[in-house]
This record gives sequence, structure tokens and C-alpha cells, in this order.
Amino acid sequence: MDETEFWELIDGSREDAGDDPDEQADVLVERLLQRDPESVLDFSRHFEARFNRAYRWDLWGAAWVLLDGVSDDAFDFFRCWLIGQGREVFEGALHDPDDLAGLLDGFDPEVDGDAEELGYAADEAYERLTGIAPPDLGLPAPPREPEGTPMDFEDDAVLARYYPRLWDRFGQSEV
Repeated sequence: MDETEFWELIDGSREDAGDDPDEQADVLVERLLQRDPESVLDFSRHFEARFNRAYRWDLWGAAWVLLDGVSDDAFDFFRCWLIGQGREVFEGALHDPDDLAGLLDGFDPEVDGDAEELGYAADEAYERLTGIAPPDLGLPAPPREPEGTPMDFEDDAVLARYYPRLWDRFGQSEV
């Protein structure tokens, strides 16, 4: 599976799910079940590589503004959701996290920003196809710490300075 096919599966599942993250995971599992196990592992490698690429302090800060605070686990689920938004949103966020202010139409923090189940879709499909847990994907170990420079997410002035467009649109407090 190449990168284009990976993103086509992500986009198609999101569109068919009506942008519902939980439904997107279900649709994705069904689509992966139509493939052979090695193709499912390829999908999983693409997903995990992007999940690890998004482990960055600047993206965590953007998630913090969007969701009014984000724990370690919630940031994992946010990264799954970010991948689920497709290539344009994902790559745009990696290029400049503040660009999410213009890339996210109709963002609802009650529904959006959390796609935990999407992160398990390939594992579920592989197990259903083979009856066993997926093998090691052969990828480098995930980073232990986010890439970049940590920032004080509790400081509204810092968040407003680093994410002026996100803060204008989603900021929860007055600076």
C-alpha cells in the first residue's frame, strides 16, 4: 500500500462516516477487512508513522487550545483524529499548527478532536482476518518525549502568542 492509497482509505472512511470519528473507525475496519493481512499491516505502518510524526509540543499546544486542555492520553486520541481528517489537514497542521484555525470547518470540541478507536482500526481488522494479534510493524520505537520545545499550556498569554488564529477562534479565556 502506498501513501496515496492510505490517504484514500482515510478520506473515504471519513466521508462515509459523515465526519463522525467513531463511525469512521467502524467504516475503516470494514474496508480493511476487504484486503489481505499484509495490506492491513501496511496501512498500520502508515498510520503509526504519522502518529509518531505528530508527537510534537507545538501540536500538543494547538490541541490544548482546540479542546481547552489535553492530557497525555487525550493528545494520543487527538493525533488519531488529526490523521483521520486527511492528508491536507494533517500535513497542514504539521507545517504550522496554527493553520488548523483555517483548516477545520465546523470544529466541535464535544465531538471532534478524539478518535481513539481510529487508532485501533488496523489491529482489529488484522485480528479478525487472521485470528491473531498483529506482529511487530518493524518501525523505529516511538519517541519518549514530544519533538520540539515544551511550553506552558496553562499560560493563556503563551498560547495566544504561539497560536493567534486558533486562540481567536477557540481560545477559552481572555488574555
